[in-house]
Amino acid sequence: MLDFSPLWETLKKQGKSQYVLIDNGIDKRTMDQLRHNRNITAITLEKICRILDCTPNDVLAFTDEL
Repeated sequence: MLDFSPLWETLKKQGKSQYVLIDNGIDKRTMDQLRHNRNITAITLEKICRILDCTPNDVLAFTDEL
């Protein structure tokens, strides 16, 4: 299962809010998917990493929970 809690920690460490993602083209539907640990595309993951200047490990983690 995907876990996007690293994303929220990365935003916090950088002193940014989720609005920096929205302002840079991540739509509200995708933000809802992130909040609920639902799938996103690799293109979206890449876009988030570019916006935050980070790696995928700073955005998501995999868990064993289903």
